Amino acid sequence: MSPPAVYHGGDLGAARALFPDAPLPWLDLSTGINALAYPIGTISTEAWTRLPDAGAVAALEAAAAVAYGAPVGQIVAAPGTQALIQALPRLLPARSAAILGVTYAEHERVWRESGAQTQIVDDLSALARADVAVVVNPNNPDGRRVPVEALTEIVATLAGKGGTLVVDEAFADVLPSAASLAPRLPETGAVVLRSFGKAYGLAGLRLGFAIGSPQFTGRLRAALGPWAITGPAAEIGARALADRDWLARTSERLRADAARLDTLLTRAGLRVVGGAPLFRLTESSDAARVFRRLGEAGVLVRPFPARPGWLRFGIPGEAKDWARLERALKCAALWL
Repeated sequence: MSPPAVYHGGDLGAARALFPDAPLPWLDLSTGINALAYPIGTISTEAWTRLPDAGAVAALEAAAAVAYGAPVGQIVAAPGTQALIQALPRLLPARSAAILGVTYAEHERVWRESGAQTQIVDDLSALARADVAVVVNPNNPDGRRVPVEALTEIVATLAGKGGTLVVDEAFADVLPSAASLAPRLPETGAVVLRSFGKAYGLAGLRLGFAIGSPQFTGRLRAALGPWAITGPAAEIGARALADRDWLARTSERLRADAARLDTLLTRAGLRVVGGAPLFRLTESSDAARVFRRLGEAGVLVRPFPARPGWLRFGIPGEAKDWARLERALKCAALWL
């Protein structure tokens, strides 16, 4: 039995079909989303009953600019990073696109479907030969990090010929600010994407941000149109992004929990080959069997059909989830 093509993780419908006798509820560790979400608190009635207020959206974007160290007036809120990825080919026409891989597959798909000659490359120097280059930093799924200094060099080369570097920082919130290009954003030639839902554990809110030149962000805002995000997203997002103490505590916890998870995975016979504070990547010749045994125990992790030896694990949240994963891993290890 092969793992299903759950290319983005989180597809409990496919998991239920594949493992109909798995105990409920599922422990979903397939997404890399913080399992202990930001406490959203009270949401105003107006956030639900009125069209999103322009002032509330402006306050959200201002909070995001401070949180990311982004230039004031050069950040646009959108209904999730995926929506931004979909929009990029329309805003940055390109004959060629290069993506530093292996990485999040949607980047390659949208550029290929736009008609651009698209390739996955494995070295930084190849990025500068395309019209548009894409780097996921830290990378999903292996956690590879490209230094900001190297990114600025690529931007300079691309900008000199009218090109653009897109840096997807979806998992950067729990890293030191020095890991982000946003505070050092060049005047032209770069676009940074940030995801709200992953670090804050609120993926269903559908909120993300793009940071770029005034020319780019102006075109993006026009392309998204009015009311691109919901009133609750604006209210919750502004509140959470301003809560730096919560993010600091969360980042510290995730770093410790990532090390704890590495120990569990290694004891189960899996080799940890990469990751970031929100997920760990393992490799094993028995990955398909481990995936199946975990699924039979109601624990969903992320397989990679193109890399059958890989499994990605999100970080468990509550103590009962850690205990359940440990039990499932012990059972899986017995069958290796």
